[in-house]
Amino acid sequence: MNEINCPNCKRAFKVDEAGFADILKQVRDHQFEEELRKRLTLAEVEKQNAIKLAEANLKNSLQDNLAKKEAEIAQIKAQLDNAELQKKLSITEAVQKIEKERDAYANEIKTKELEKQNSESTLKQQFAAELQNREAIIKYKDEEIARVKDMKSRLSTKMVGETLELHCENEFNRLRPTAFPTAYFEKDNDARSGSKGDYIYRETDDNDVEIISIMFEMKNESDATATKKRNEDFLKELDKDRIDKKCEYAILVSVLESESELYNAGIVDVSYRFPKMFVVRPQNFISIITLLRNAAMNSLQYKSELALVRSQNIDITNFEEKMNKFKEGFAKNYDLASRKFHDAIDGIDKTIKELEKTKAALLSSENNLRLANEKTEELTIKKLTNGNPTMRAKFDELSGSQE
Repeated sequence: MNEINCPNCKRAFKVDEAGFADILKQVRDHQFEEELRKRLTLAEVEKQNAIKLAEANLKNSLQDNLAKKEAEIAQIKAQLDNAELQKKLSITEAVQKIEKERDAYANEIKTKELEKQNSESTLKQQFAAELQNREAIIKYKDEEIARVKDMKSRLSTKMVGETLELHCENEFNRLRPTAFPTAYFEKDNDARSGSKGDYIYRETDDNDVEIISIMFEMKNESDATATKKRNEDFLKELDKDRIDKKCEYAILVSVLESESELYNAGIVDVSYRFPKMFVVRPQNFISIITLLRNAAMNSLQYKSELALVRSQNIDITNFEEKMNKFKEGFAKNYDLASRKFHDAIDGIDKTIKELEKTKAALLSSENNLRLANEKTEELTIKKLTNGNPTMRAKFDELSGSQE
């Protein structure tokens, strides 16, 4: 049995073990619950305090973090604003630079376009002018070709040849008063030898010493002529006429073989076939006379001396040999000069690029003519009679009689 005092009445009563155990259990349960309640209350308070503290700490931490983040955000924003400003400035500068370059290119393009338009306009005007001139020339040539073809179609071969003769005669007579005032140039009407040339040119000095003589033959051909002749076909007969009429040179003025590059070059020396013979186109008719005449003028002195010697019936033993030797030397220089002259004539018809070549040819021709002239000047009676006692005696005799 256990004795228990009532806390209220202070009376003692007894309880068995089971009751005591039950009371004890009740007491313990009540204490436990009370203790538990207190502890729970305390724990709740502590929890609330902890929560408040945690919240305060968290709030402070969040505020600190937030302040830091806001500061970082402000810094980043400032950096972004600065970067944006720099970007805008860079973009503005780049745009301004590009716009400036664009404007410069635009102005340059505009200038180039204006220059192009001006150039095109100038070229068009030049082309139009050249085209107009070319068309005029082509028209003139076409009309001239048509006129010539029409004229040739109505002329016989003989009449065509006579037309060429008339052309050459008119060209000569046009220059006769100034270039050939004392020259003889007439048709060859003497056919006693069985043939005759077309024209004979002769010129003498004041002492009636012949300067030069030329036998001319003119050959043309109608487009309708069935059989085409060649220049070669007339050279032998021309050489015979030259010899029969005692002319120094023979010249064939021809338009035959119109496609030949050889004859179209101008003056062609054919002395390899027949002595002192040339074939020329009509446009070189006056040129060949002038060339041969100027060369002959340089040899006039020896011809005058030879005429004087012959007029005194002087023995000319070995004289002709020396004279022929001189003539061969002169002819060689002349032939070389003639070829150079031909080069010059050909060069004049070519482009400006060939002018230097033409100049060299002319200078070479001048040099050869100078050499020929020097040979002429060096030829004297004294040199011709050197080693010839017969002629020396005659000259001495002649000199004594004149004194």
